[in-house]
Amino acid sequence: MEFTINKEYLSQAVSDVSKAVSARTTLPILSGIKMAADYNRLTLTGSNAEIVIERVLHSDVQGESMMAVHKTGSIVVSAKYLNDLIKKLPGDLLVKVGENHSVSIQSEDIVVSLKGFHAGEFPRLTMSQPEASHQLPGTVLADMIKRTMFAVSKNGARPVLTGVHFVFDQNFFCSTATDSLRLATYKRNIGASLTGSFIVPQPALNEFLKLMGSYTGEVTLKLTESYIEFSTDVFSFYSRLIAGKYPNTASLIPNEFKTVITLQASDFLKGIDRAALFAGEWKNNNVNLTLLEGKKLGISSRSMESGTIHEIQNINSLEGEEELSISLDGKFLTEALRGIKDEEIKISFSGSMKPVLIESVSDSPYQHLISPVRAY
Repeated sequence: MEFTINKEYLSQAVSDVSKAVSARTTLPILSGIKMAADYNRLTLTGSNAEIVIERVLHSDVQGESMMAVHKTGSIVVSAKYLNDLIKKLPGDLLVKVGENHSVSIQSEDIVVSLKGFHAGEFPRLTMSQPEASHQLPGTVLADMIKRTMFAVSKNGARPVLTGVHFVFDQNFFCSTATDSLRLATYKRNIGASLTGSFIVPQPALNEFLKLMGSYTGEVTLKLTESYIEFSTDVFSFYSRLIAGKYPNTASLIPNEFKTVITLQASDFLKGIDRAALFAGEWKNNNVNLTLLEGKKLGISSRSMESGTIHEIQNINSLEGEEELSISLDGKFLTEALRGIKDEEIKISFSGSMKPVLIESVSDSPYQHLISPVRAY
């Protein structure tokens, strides 16, 4: 294998696929990046056996020559050394594979030799024929992940709760995450004709969002029984799915409430954020909400060491019972509120010891259900 390539072009691709490479692995070859050169393209692949990232580099990009393949072939090179080395070299690169899987990288008058692995030893991802696929804007997919992923469980006792549950149902696409104490769910009408559901691990989605960056193009989702592929015109990302049946979270959302209020989202978030400063010493980050006379909401918290905070905010509207005092996890509240894009939110209460439903007034398919915590 032999090719010349623009330094920055290769450096960005190596950085991208390195996100899938684990520094701690029992298989030494998985510490490397596979490079496979065809006559007009170079494919880079990184994997940790759970996720796979693939970047395809082409000879020409928008009419500019970025690479030229002189001999085809493939090799696996240490991701760490390759990533760090390319950044420190001065200019375009000439890469050659020699005997005993050695890799020569030349930049101007600098020549570096690295030990490589036989590419045939690199694990292959066995993707069967996709059972379903759908294309949607990358911005929509990233938004659905960000609005729900924070609510996944950090406890591995129930593996299905450590991932985000995606559901295609007629024309709708829904993402859901829960840790049993809170529930975040977001539904979008995307005009999909397929049906089905799958659970994607949170760490994989986190890496996928990093890879997406500012990408705004289309993303194609391809599903098999055990894998999902997110593919774009820039990269492909593969992840194992979590096996198991996700709980019926839709049945957890109450249909009737004792009290429903609406208020300004940004003001409420700022108030909760301030109160949370005094809630950190409590196990559940207790922040108290109390309905007051004259359509007012009291937000308070206290710290045995630092002091107390109490503020009053206006309520835009109130329906139902006018007496309520409830304690919620301030961290859960702030994470839920940061996902709401609307100026006004609706909060529905069923009682002081029943879960609270938080919704955007104009964006009703976006919902958060948060369980109360015991008062001080």
